Amino acid sequence: MHTIKKLALGLALGVPISVFAAGIPVKMYKNPNCGCCDRWAAHMEANGFTVETINTPDLASIKAQHHVPTNLAGCHTALIEGHVVEGLVPAKYVKQMLAEHIAGQGLSLPGMPVGAPGMPGTQAGPLTVYTLGPGAASEAYASF
Repeated sequence: MHTIKKLALGLALGVPISVFAAGIPVKMYKNPNCGCCDRWAAHMEANGFTVETINTPDLASIKAQHHVPTNLAGCHTALIEGHVVEGLVPAKYVKQMLAEHIAGQGLSLPGMPVGAPGMPGTQAGPLTVYTLGPGAASEAYASF
C-alpha cells in the first residue's frame, strides 16, 4: 500500500501517523567508547530501523549469551526481531535476512573492517557477511 493511502487510512481509523513511521526495532549492545557502533546505528536508522543503544563494559557475556563464536565476533551485538546481528552488517543484508527467514540465528561481519557501515576509509577488498548458528554451520551469506 502506498504511503499516502496508509496515511489516509490511518487518519480515517484514528491511528496515529507515528505508527506508520516506526522503524524495525534494534537493541544494540556496545562498548561505551566505540564510535563505529554509533555510526553503524546512524546507518541503520537511515535505512528504516530504530536503534536502542545499550552501553556495556561486558560485551563478552552478551556475545556468549547469544552464542557468537569468537571467530565471527564484531564490535557490537544487535538483536533484531529475534535474530543476532554481529558487527557492522549493512542494513540491506539485515533486511534481506528478515525477509528470507534464513536458517540459523543471524548474521555477522567479523572484526571492524574499514569500509563497512560505521568504519570510515576505503575498503581494501570484498567483505563477507556470514550466517550465525546454532544448529546451522556458518557460511558466507553475502559479499560487498
